[in-house]
Amino acid sequence: MRNEKGFALILTLIVTALMVAMAAELMHQVYVDTSISRNFRDGQQASILAESGIAAAKSMLQMVVPSRQYTSLSDMAMLATLVNRSDETGSIKVTVVEEDGKINLNGLVQPNGSYEPNTLKVLKRLGTRIAHPVTDPKAWDNLAAWMDPNSPPVSGGADTPYYQTLQPPYKARKGKLATIEELSMVKGFTPEIIADLRPYVTVYSQLTLTSFAKININMAPKMVLAALSDQMTDSLIDRVVKEHQSDPNNPFKAVGELSKVPGLETIANELPGMIDVIGHTYRITAVGQVRDSARTVDAVVRISGMSGMSGMSGILSWREY
Repeated sequence: MRNEKGFALILTLIVTALMVAMAAELMHQVYVDTSISRNFRDGQQASILAESGIAAAKSMLQMVVPSRQYTSLSDMAMLATLVNRSDETGSIKVTVVEEDGKINLNGLVQPNGSYEPNTLKVLKRLGTRIAHPVTDPKAWDNLAAWMDPNSPPVSGGADTPYYQTLQPPYKARKGKLATIEELSMVKGFTPEIIADLRPYVTVYSQLTLTSFAKININMAPKMVLAALSDQMTDSLIDRVVKEHQSDPNNPFKAVGELSKVPGLETIANELPGMIDVIGHTYRITAVGQVRDSARTVDAVVRISGMSGMSGMSGILSWREY
């Protein structure tokens, strides 16, 4: 009898332990499923918030830009402030950057495959000033050849026959760059060079069919201003930034005002057709957050209403992560 009672006790303990383990596993599974469901819901809500931030910023740009004669850094900051929101549901944080303050890589090659001379000069200057300079003397020729529809390319740079020798082999685009990242496929452009160039170049800014893609001097970073002319000294650049870009009440309202900045009189005469005081292409980045879940939408939009500009209006690029 004692042995039977002892066996029953042991069996009871084993069954109890199994039931406790099953209950713990069930509770853990319920917790995991609930967490997954909650995170999915929060992620979806964060995505919707980010998309709404893009839509709101785009709508404001469409209302404001067509009626303006100039745009400035203060305009972008004010627009982002109007869109940013935070409440018990979640938050939206928006930043707006005008792409027309950058150098358009796609402006390097004209429709006939020849260089756009001013774009080449500006890119070469920029390439010497970045932290990891463009040292390959044929790098810009290679980029021109990558985009040039002619075979062989007018620039004489590396073309499809060269890229076919690589592993894996691939072909030159023979058209405009679709993204900055595409530079990594062009001979002479290392990851370090591309990272250094990224803040100062674009593939989206307003681009006429046969001339330089104008740069909005109200938005241009210091490195872009420096690349406009060999005579742009650091002191002149600082003056432009301090007196016009940093002062919300004193942006350049017309291209001719550049010649009124002391020291820039001669340089201003070199830049007709290269600079502007307004842009129409914008990169909007919106971050939506709900509790611990965040989603980011990065979109490039072009505001309609330009005449003589190539490319479509509306959303040019959309990326969510």
